[in-house]
Amino acid sequence: MASTDTGTDADKAGSPAAGEPREMQDTHDLTGLEAGLDALDSVQAGRTPLRETLIRKALPPITAVALVLAVWQLLVWAEVAPDYKLPSPLAVWDEVSDAWRQGTLLDYIWTSVSRGLLGFLMALAIGTPLGLLVARVTFVRAAVGPILSGLQSLPSVAWVPPAVLWLGLNNSMMYAVILLGAVPSIANGLVAGIDQIPPLFLRAGRTLGATGLRGARHIVMPAALPGYLAGLKQGWAFSWRSLMAAEIIASSPDLGVGLGQLLENGRNNASMSQVFLAIFLILLVGIAIDLLIFSPLERRVLRGRGLLVTR
Repeated sequence: MASTDTGTDADKAGSPAAGEPREMQDTHDLTGLEAGLDALDSVQAGRTPLRETLIRKALPPITAVALVLAVWQLLVWAEVAPDYKLPSPLAVWDEVSDAWRQGTLLDYIWTSVSRGLLGFLMALAIGTPLGLLVARVTFVRAAVGPILSGLQSLPSVAWVPPAVLWLGLNNSMMYAVILLGAVPSIANGLVAGIDQIPPLFLRAGRTLGATGLRGARHIVMPAALPGYLAGLKQGWAFSWRSLMAAEIIASSPDLGVGLGQLLENGRNNASMSQVFLAIFLILLVGIAIDLLIFSPLERRVLRGRGLLVTR
């Protein structure tokens, strides 16, 4: 018995906090943990200076654009192609200036952007419940899932001729093409996000009474948010591509002149400067929507999950 007591005392003496009460050791551990968490919070709460943000965020794309313009101008000076095939950056800028003076530049952009955003919102309203239904109901998934995957791989331009025959040359035709292109991407993105939810989350939600619509709102949708957001980004890309295809193929005075129709008008007029103008505006709108809408949403989701790495 004496040897046993001696061994126990030795173990106690060898502990890091020998001689201290257990409560004091726990207090020290909690204090150290809180200090570490406070340090992490202080690092995350610090704001990056505006100058550093501009240098890190704005300088790289500006440099890339300047490099592209320089290479473009060098190709023009080298006369690798005639002027009517490869206009100079100045000629395209003159096209921008003419459209601005005539008051048509913003009309081109707004005609397409308004259609694209409205069509995307309609696709969002249809694709979200459809994705939930496909992900949560086995029979629906077996019946509709392969169809959604096939529709997502189908080029959007393939829907333009039947949409024109079914609905005529009007905005309804444009929205139909957008829906057929965007809904499968949004639904499949949500299905993929739901498939990645840990089963423990779902079981915990059911234990707490979160079933049906309540479970979809409080458990399924928040947990599937990263995959859902990826589906939204892809859905917007399909919406924009579908709209451009519809505007290029289907032209009518009642539809107005959007960016796709501007591109087709440049081809009909053999004006490469107008073609380049339409291409740049289409690209600019796509970049602007991503920077103003989807990138902030993505950063907010990642920051809320502790996944945003500050560099």
